[in-house]
Amino acid sequence: MEIEQTGLKDCLIIKPRVFEDPRGYFFESFNQYTFEEKTGLSGRFVQDNQSYSSYGVIRGLHAQTGEFAQAKLVRVTKGEVLDVAVDVRPGSPTYGKYIAVRLSAENKLQLYIPRGFVHGFSVLSETAEFLYKCDNFFNKASETGVIYNDKDLNIDWLIPEKDQAISDKDLLLKPFAELQHI
Repeated sequence: MEIEQTGLKDCLIIKPRVFEDPRGYFFESFNQYTFEEKTGLSGRFVQDNQSYSSYGVIRGLHAQTGEFAQAKLVRVTKGEVLDVAVDVRPGSPTYGKYIAVRLSAENKLQLYIPRGFVHGFSVLSETAEFLYKCDNFFNKASETGVIYNDKDLNIDWLIPEKDQAISDKDLLLKPFAELQHI
């Protein structure tokens, strides 16, 4: 496994070592020992989630607050997404900065998103299957987020406005300037 720094502390791109032959391929998508050894971060995950979406869907930007804050390890097993993580850690030198990474079944890249980030993705392919590991359990009362089209963040989701599909719940998220600390 190769680890690539993103410029946002502890937000990492992970490239697994893929073994291919005429039969197909094999790779270890996660190994707690290797992850902790190479990153110095906890690799203890307690919940796996999966979503399926069609082209133009934008999910996010989401987070959990307080004792239910979550770090995530995300990847795509079908299709391609633009994955976005925004640093919202108070006092962070990269507060309000974000990274956007194309994750796909083809490139097999993963993104580790530490606690203190809001996270979302847009679906660039016809459909996409998105998997993520979380280091804490989901708690509905602890949900928070930032509206996907926040003017201060100015994220290019790579989806024309006419093709964007956003849930009613996500359309109610507040601007970045109104985000309460997570």
